[in-house]
Amino acid sequence: MSVAENLKSIKRELPEDVCLVAVSKTKPNALIEEAYAAGHRDFGENKAQEMQAKAEDLPKDIQWHFIGHLQRNKVKYIAPSVHLIHSVDSLRLLKEINKRAKALDRTIDVLLQVYIAKEESKFGLDEEEIEQLLRSSDYEEMHNIRVVGLMGMATNTSNKETVAREFKSLKTFFEQLKETHFKNSESFKSLSMGMSGDYKIALTEGSNMLRIGSSIFGARG
Repeated sequence: MSVAENLKSIKRELPEDVCLVAVSKTKPNALIEEAYAAGHRDFGENKAQEMQAKAEDLPKDIQWHFIGHLQRNKVKYIAPSVHLIHSVDSLRLLKEINKRAKALDRTIDVLLQVYIAKEESKFGLDEEEIEQLLRSSDYEEMHNIRVVGLMGMATNTSNKETVAREFKSLKTFFEQLKETHFKNSESFKSLSMGMSGDYKIALTEGSNMLRIGSSIFGARG
């Protein structure tokens, strides 16, 4: 099927309140333009300079999501054009994003990445680290970032019970933070979990933002 047909097929399964991020990393502009022509606007990249180049060349109403591990020295490349950073995994990174956003006189929306998988290759903060970050004076002084939710990546396993359990724990923590640190915030509402291989489980466990690449654009080239 074409990119447009793949998008249509996936969107047919999704509730209206779920944001579908088409993971366009490593994909040529022509494929992104095909998805754009089909009405899609949310695209995900995991390399800062690649996202910067695509943002310069492609339509300006695209909402760029940075979904990969982000090094502090690469924030400057994405700060002007990023719509949402999914992968904030340290206070130091958050500070750098805030600094770059302030220099551009803008506010950048971010998700805190929670470590939920049983894999050392995954990044993220644990629940206690996130609690400490949100209680810190450093966080209180950041006025050019806005924490709008959480992101997590489940263990890469065929065991669906493991994946469901990890997603469920993230949803529980998300609701907990909403009641404690973000009770008066209407913007804290995004729970980014679920990719091509496990998005149906993620939807069942309460995800409202999916990061899907190969099911839209085909296997990585």
